[in-house]
Amino acid sequence: MESQRPSKPSPSTPGPLSSFARFVVCGGGVGLLSSAAVPLLAAAMPWVLANALITVASTLLCTELHALFTFGTGRRPGWRQHLQSSGSAAAAYLATTAAVLVLHAVQPSPTMLWEQAVYLTASGLAGIGRFLVLRLFVFAERRKETAPAVRVQSRGALSTAAGVLSTGAQRPAYPAMLPSLM
Repeated sequence: MESQRPSKPSPSTPGPLSSFARFVVCGGGVGLLSSAAVPLLAAAMPWVLANALITVASTLLCTELHALFTFGTGRRPGWRQHLQSSGSAAAAYLATTAAVLVLHAVQPSPTMLWEQAVYLTASGLAGIGRFLVLRLFVFAERRKETAPAVRVQSRGALSTAAGVLSTGAQRPAYPAMLPSLM
């Protein structure tokens, strides 16, 4: 008698809206902390350098958070994901730096409130682009790899049908089990 039992729960892959909400919480939270850290560092060094240092640190942190929480990969990101994420972070850095430099060109001595408003607005717009890049390219393969497996019990043997069929793994040693797996 064949019966199906669910496998252990695996990390669920969030949908686009859930991913975006998680992205806003993680990325937005780190972004707010970054917006406070940049002016503090800028007191000791040029603003562009302070923004670069904070961008590097926040990108490393956010890539870890996005892999584990935002996109539900269930694993820490590898070098490839960090490098790809850094590409989108570089674009975000250029956007925030350009926005603040334009503000300083228009208003040579802007208030901290204006500087923060411009920085956070540019960060938010760049963040939307980063979300799309991360979801569609950087973590897209990871989402496919973490698809839940279906366990099938047949003739007393427990095997993972999804693993055998979708990964191209070798067929089971028992050919008689193949029809029940498909």
